[in-house]
Amino acid sequence: MTEHQLSADLVHRVCPSCAEKTASPYLEKGALRLVQCGNCSMIYANPVESALASGQFYDRLSVPFYLSRDKLESDYAPVRFERELRWFRSWCRKGAVLDVGCSTGAFLFQLKSRFPGDYTVTGTDVAGAALDHAESRGIEIVRESFLDCDFGGRRFDAVTFWAVIEHLAEPGKFLGKAAAQLKAGGHCFVLVPNMKSLAARLLGVKYRYIMPDHLNYFTAGTLRRFAASAPALEVVRLGQSHFNPVVILKDFRRRADRVADGERARLLKRTTAMKQSPWLGPVRWLYSAVERVLITMGLADNLVLVMRKKQGD
Repeated sequence: MTEHQLSADLVHRVCPSCAEKTASPYLEKGALRLVQCGNCSMIYANPVESALASGQFYDRLSVPFYLSRDKLESDYAPVRFERELRWFRSWCRKGAVLDVGCSTGAFLFQLKSRFPGDYTVTGTDVAGAALDHAESRGIEIVRESFLDCDFGGRRFDAVTFWAVIEHLAEPGKFLGKAAAQLKAGGHCFVLVPNMKSLAARLLGVKYRYIMPDHLNYFTAGTLRRFAASAPALEVVRLGQSHFNPVVILKDFRRRADRVADGERARLLKRTTAMKQSPWLGPVRWLYSAVERVLITMGLADNLVLVMRKKQGD
């Protein structure tokens, strides 16, 4: 049982990538059961708690975690979304942006404040208290699950899923909806944990991002195959990003199945402070060099997928 009480009801799933029902056991961690699709090799949780599948879990989590002081300070720090912003700006220099799973609105806030006049921003999520904070920072919010949102005739130049797709019981539907909401030539951005990262390989079942609220687990190959489930989108870049050696060191010593939310927030604050410290310049240079090597080897922490909506779709 995690520190947040979940529903006892279970939801059984087909493969979220190819919809096949043939899967074999892959890994167990406490109550979490991961299976691997026999058709496309996708790794996913099955069954899952109904509160996770519906999104109710994240609404309850918003106050103790997303609105904790450590988490907010880190999310709104200038360095927090540096990598995501570099990826984003490489493909979308201006226009209307929709951030799905926007939480407290930190990414959209950075986008709007760093590049004034270049973007109009909208966020959607199911975590009510987190959205209150986003609105207080001047972010336009749609308070509905993305699949239920009616945007009318509005279309966007970019739709982002930063660390969101791994949480969704039916991620293919979200990708299809994103394609429908994009303008022709618009871009969709996805960032998810990399199951072939150095951290995942070294830590195995102790890897902290193997957790009950992560329902989908991607490698570069399965993420590319998942992208094919939205035929209106074409992959223009599949790369990697991030490396956090502090997580590896801490997880080697950890015994609990799940990292407490308070500990996660404190670690995020600590690593954010390290990125901003003027005294750690040489360390950051070495860190960047190691990160580049890991990216080249396919061992970085996260996968980043950029897709473009085809003309005429």
